[in-house]
Amino acid sequence: MFSKEIYQTRRAQLAERVLSGGLILLPGNGESSINYPSNVYHYRQDSSFLYFFGLQLPDMFGVIDIDNNTETLYGDDLTIDDIIWTGPQPTISELGAKAGISDTKPLSSLWEQINLAIRKGRRIHFLPPYRAENKLRISDLLSIKPAAIADYISVELAIAVVSLRDKKSDEEVAEIERACRIGYEMHTKAMEMCREGVVEREIAGAIEGISMQKGGGTSFASIVSQHGETLHNHCYDGTLTKGRLLLVDAGAQTTMGYASDFTRTIPVGGKFTQQQKDVYNIVLAANNKAFELSAPGKLYKDIHLECARVLVNGLKDLGLMCGDTDEAVAAGAHALFMPHGLGHMMGLDVHDMEDIGEKYVGYDLETERSTQLGVSSLRMGRRLEPGMVMTVEPGLYFIPALIKKWSDEGLNKQFINFNKLEPYLDFGGIRIEDDLLITETGNRMLGDERIPVTVEEIEEFMKATL
Repeated sequence: MFSKEIYQTRRAQLAERVLSGGLILLPGNGESSINYPSNVYHYRQDSSFLYFFGLQLPDMFGVIDIDNNTETLYGDDLTIDDIIWTGPQPTISELGAKAGISDTKPLSSLWEQINLAIRKGRRIHFLPPYRAENKLRISDLLSIKPAAIADYISVELAIAVVSLRDKKSDEEVAEIERACRIGYEMHTKAMEMCREGVVEREIAGAIEGISMQKGGGTSFASIVSQHGETLHNHCYDGTLTKGRLLLVDAGAQTTMGYASDFTRTIPVGGKFTQQQKDVYNIVLAANNKAFELSAPGKLYKDIHLECARVLVNGLKDLGLMCGDTDEAVAAGAHALFMPHGLGHMMGLDVHDMEDIGEKYVGYDLETERSTQLGVSSLRMGRRLEPGMVMTVEPGLYFIPALIKKWSDEGLNKQFINFNKLEPYLDFGGIRIEDDLLITETGNRMLGDERIPVTVEEIEEFMKATL
């Protein structure tokens, strides 16, 4: 945890930003069962609860009474039967003290406070619940049918939480840097193991072991696949074949929950083919362009489109695209090869605050989400501000089913040379991802040392380790 003063300040700032008054209800997560009640998934606290209270144990609620300027932490002390299985744990009073809260009560008292507020016609603010258990708890507390909960979500609270969490403090950046150091070890271990005959799951297991040894485990389900054209491929059954590319998209979280997120695409056996080098260097140029352009005041959507122009120009040089670059990007022709966005915010969540809603996190009144393929998948389009932490992850993918669809329908045929794509149908995909912090004057890459990224750096590193 950070100091209790940090959490006290965050809660006070939150109360000041919810101008309509009432109660702010912040549920923590409970434990979730895998296949029977006592066999549970690895516990992860709700990130907003973690941001405002810092407490990692399950089954707690925080309530901020804006009108009366009070804060209460609700939770139950363990019984002796619990302690037999878990060992001694802090009392709810002791946990409250760590978070700077003196008023602590058992969970049964929460219903009384909420019901009293409802009878008085006071507003109850809550964020969109993403776990079924919390949906049912809120449904029970507020007497709202689960299917209707979305109609009662507090947009005011969502905007207020985003306005606090989207700019990282020095303490938070230091935690993210720790996650980036672990990410460096994970990805260099993958490079060390990337040889013919190794099974993808061996690499996945090794790098996820590092994330647990050094921190709080992975920040998301790792992608370790020779089928990089499948954007979120969580199958690890492939056996590495020399001459193919292995895409590794993986990150760590610290014990406090802060994330890293990196992607490297590396050649099995340590040497890129010329075709692979050609495509790889286009993606790297787009990655570099994003770092060149990212600065306060810039729309991330505009940076996405500038990187798309880099990709189109590179594909034109290979003869795979043609025509005017600006017109091709405006038409969304590049999305055949990069159907996702340039990046997203990162912090306590690897896709930071995605549970609250991307329309509040990545967009605002100035920037509306596009419906065009590619741009529609851009999670973050709004104007950059100092303190924001972003991922930069351009890619080029050769997706046979998508290529066939566009070719059959003649989509963007004035910009795409479909007859020249045949040699690339078994290519796979390339993504290169790094994490950056927006500073007062521009940006800086996060992590003490950049994971090998150029063709030469990767080949030299792999040559020394394979």
